[in-house]
Amino acid sequence: MFLSATLGRAGHTVTRIQTTANVTLLRGEAGLQISEILLDVEAEVPGLDAAAFQEFAEKAKTGCPVSQALASVPSIQLNARLVG
Repeated sequence: MFLSATLGRAGHTVTRIQTTANVTLLRGEAGLQISEILLDVEAEVPGLDAAAFQEFAEKAKTGCPVSQALASVPSIQLNARLVG
């Protein structure tokens, strides 16, 4: 949602965004902990090139309130693809 809002505020019309979050849990001394999150994002944004989309995706990743709340997770990776 944050990526769509960020693109919209910049004047881009988003046709579709699909995001999957794969979470890795490890059992440590304190119990189960999230050790990694892989965000797999695929989007259709007419008129936007792949490089610009990557910039928007990275900005959304760091600016998203949910990402900020998960800042203690050691690794949050982003795989963003522009299609269409």
